[in-house]
Amino acid sequence: MRGGMMNILLIGSGGREHALAWRLSAGRLCDTLFIMPGNPGTARCGVNIPGNPLDAGEVLRAAREHTVELVVFGPEAPLTAGVSDVLEQNGIRVFGPSRAAAALEGSKSFTKDLCREFGIPTAGYRVFQADEEEDALAYVRGMGAPIVIKADGLAAGKGVVVAATVAEAEGAVKSMLGGAFGNAGATVVIEECLIGEEVSFFVLSDGETALPFGSAQDHKRAFDNDEGPNTGGMGAYSPVSVVDADMERRILDDIIRPTLAGMRARGTPFKGALFAGLMLTADGPKLIEYNVRFGDPECQVLMRRLTSDLSELLWAAACGTLAAAEVELSQQTALVVVLASKGYPGAYAKGSVIAGLDEAEAVDDVVVFHSGTALDANGALTAAGGRVLSVTGLGSDIREARARAYEAVANIRWPEGFCRSDIGRRELERPRGKAGSR
Repeated sequence: MRGGMMNILLIGSGGREHALAWRLSAGRLCDTLFIMPGNPGTARCGVNIPGNPLDAGEVLRAAREHTVELVVFGPEAPLTAGVSDVLEQNGIRVFGPSRAAAALEGSKSFTKDLCREFGIPTAGYRVFQADEEEDALAYVRGMGAPIVIKADGLAAGKGVVVAATVAEAEGAVKSMLGGAFGNAGATVVIEECLIGEEVSFFVLSDGETALPFGSAQDHKRAFDNDEGPNTGGMGAYSPVSVVDADMERRILDDIIRPTLAGMRARGTPFKGALFAGLMLTADGPKLIEYNVRFGDPECQVLMRRLTSDLSELLWAAACGTLAAAEVELSQQTALVVVLASKGYPGAYAKGSVIAGLDEAEAVDDVVVFHSGTALDANGALTAAGGRVLSVTGLGSDIREARARAYEAVANIRWPEGFCRSDIGRRELERPRGKAGSR
């Protein structure tokens, strides 16, 4: 265990990074927290500094200038670009995987092939290249619908189409291979459509140890009742009652630990936050996809439940000493409602003024994390992105957490924004009394 304090650099600018900054800045090991580039919310937790997170040279210079000993990565793009490798090559500790290990998120075909090699349960699949469009279309017609079409690379959470009809699937194949997502869609993965309930499960890893970090359930569609286009996430809650102690054991034994063992066997051990998107099927949990960082907005609810010192946990992961660490999560429930700009995930306007955040945070156990905000020339808070605020409530159960979050939302004055009104509905509709969830 480290004895003294240190400067930490957090990479990113969204709601996930505000939640991480909120916890890191209170950590025993954190002297000064720097955030590149940050947002108005993270500025309350540390020092925002300018810079391009995708430019390894800029990140390295900032780390040296501010005597940083630990760099924490929020988003995936700098990781898949290899920024973490450059830092480690220059003697700076990193919480986040190498570029090779980040392929778990950066390439869906990489992950599917890993699952096949190491017997990790996942959906059946085929991979097709840009010059194999006719073969891909023939495969879709042979499989029928529903069927899932995925862009192989990073597409900001929008490169997945769950096609209800063969015609929809054919359209998705043509769109992706035709350049809708640029290089990210030059290869497509076509999967069987798994039936069950989708959940998210998180672990910290130092390459050897898998330390469970809890469950959450995201709400990906833009509108109530899971209607509308896919988004980066319109809300989430944690824990998920169906991920009880037995289900957690199965997820760890059947999916997480074999993945980490497979990555070690390939010579690319995984270090950082591993986020498994899972389908709980009648045959047990199956992997949908991996992300190599905390989710957004799942991170917001996990940070609200975390009672351990985040700075110590991330330092242990960076140093390879997680075997002696423990993640402690409150038994309370956290629920986050995302406020987004009207038009999201399509075109939306920027610059509208947001008011009422002080009143929102005056509600018991509510924290508002900034996702896409900016300050105008007069110092007023304005919308600067698609997903703009993450209003997070904590309560003894999901009903209390949900009531607090929506009471806070009602206090925010922003006519140009919208949110879903049904976050947590699935959990509310379950039979009550299920215990042991994480």
